[in-house]
Amino acid sequence: MRYIRYGFWAVVGIALISVAMANRGIVQLRLFPDAISDLLGLNHTIALPLFIVILMSIAVGLLIGFVWEWLREHKHRSEKNRTQRALKQTQREVRRLKGGTEAKKDDVLAILDEAS
Repeated sequence: MRYIRYGFWAVVGIALISVAMANRGIVQLRLFPDAISDLLGLNHTIALPLFIVILMSIAVGLLIGFVWEWLREHKHRSEKNRTQRALKQTQREVRRLKGGTEAKKDDVLAILDEAS
């Protein structure tokens, strides 16, 4: 199984390196289109190789997906915690009730209960 995992990551690494080698051209990234940036006075641009833009887009997409999924599963996590608290409270109550009845038992009845 370990070798399959290593093979998978090797294929992913080769694919990423080939994408990087094929997309080395420089691109200009702008925050806004020209008309809006002139209106707002924000004419910031940055020049990056295309493969960095592609890889950063993938990373940002994964991050957004992880955060979205974490927020979506919040109700399931809170329900699980609520159920566990109720279970622990019930277990404490059962222990308390069992402890209270054992103190009032007759010795003979306690021995019979332990034997069965």
